[in-house]
Formats: sequence, C-alpha cells, structure tokens
Amino acid sequence: IGLALRLLGRALARQSFDPTLARYLHTGLKALLNIILVVALLGYFGVETTSFAALLAAGGVAIGVAWSGLLANFAAGTFLVFLRPFKVGDFVTAGGVTGTVDTISLFGTTINTPDNVLTIVGNNKIFSDTIQNFSANKYRRVDLTATINGAVDHHEAIKILKSRLVALANVLPTPAPDVDVLQFSPAGPVLCVRPYCKNEHYWQVYFDTNRMIREAFG
Repeated sequence: IGLALRLLGRALARQSFDPTLARYLHTGLKALLNIILVVALLGYFGVETTSFAALLAAGGVAIGVAWSGLLANFAAGTFLVFLRPFKVGDFVTAGGVTGTVDTISLFGTTINTPDNVLTIVGNNKIFSDTIQNFSANKYRRVDLTATINGAVDHHEAIKILKSRLVALANVLPTPAPDVDVLQFSPAGPVLCVRPYCKNEHYWQVYFDTNRMIREAFG
C-alpha cells in the first residue's frame, strides 16, 4: 500500500497535478487498498467475507447515488453551455445568487457578487431554478420611489422630477422616465420614479436619481 501510494504521488507530481485533487486521490486510494487488505486477511484466516462483500456493494451503491448529483450538475452544465441563458460577463440572478458570471465550468458556475464575494453554484441548481439575466436587454429600468406630503401638489412634484430626470447623466430619453402616483401612505402619496438606462450605467443612475430626489424635495 505504501509503495502504491508513493508511486501515485510521484506520478501526480511529475504531471504537476493540482495539489487538492492529488491529496483527494491519495486519500481515496489509501482507504480503498486498506479495505481490500482487511477483507483479504479475513478471508485468509477463514472468516466468512460474504457479509463484507455485501457491505462493500452497499457502499458502491451509496457512492453511485452521491455521484448522481454530480452527473446532474454535469448534464445541467452542458445545457447551460449550449442553450446559453447567460454568458461570462453577464449580470444575473441564478440559483439564488446575484452577480457577474465569472466562469461556467462542467459542474458549477462561478459568480462574483456585487460585494466582491466569489460564489460557486451547482449547475443543476441554476438550471432547475429561475434565471434572470439583467444584461440580455439593451437597457434597464431603475425602480425608485419618493414620498411627498399630502398637502403638496402632486402634479407640481411630478413635473419637477421629470424635468430633473432628463438632465441626469446616462438617463435615456427613450423610453421616457416614468413618474406618477404609485400608492398612498400615512405620510402622503408615494410617487414612482423610473428612469431607463443602459446596463453598465444602472448603479450610477440609481444613486444619482436618489440624490436628485433628495435635492429636489429637500
């Protein structure tokens, strides 16, 4: 067993194998060979090994079940590559994670979240869940609200916001920004403020619009 493990280690070292995967293979081979050794010794001393064989068979079934999830991730990854619901560089929500797609690999997809956390999601979880691709269309709508006092003329408030929205950088003239009464609250009417912009300008327009609302109604 020691000789086999040393030979495996040298072979992997010559191939510059990934250390994590090499250690995984080393541990797995060591466990397998030790099990075979124990069963062989028991058989040599006349101990009935049929039950051990059944136990090993059950272990094989358990491993097969565990690998089924991995194969499902592999199949889902193939579909993701060929159907292309998103590509590397797209900003998406997939598998419950929102961020920019970094890589699409065989078993998982790597996504960088807005707070710069590298997150790996299994391809099967992504493919079986809802996928939102924010980069697919040419522009996005920024959804914000502004609450005004009940005594304020909402027509005048809407006019002020519309005139200032068109002056903001990277706000698209077409479609025109939407500003209207959205709902009512105890504090007063709630206005929806919805400018449109290109995907790469979303957060800039988002924060500029919020600042503009504060300055207009301050």
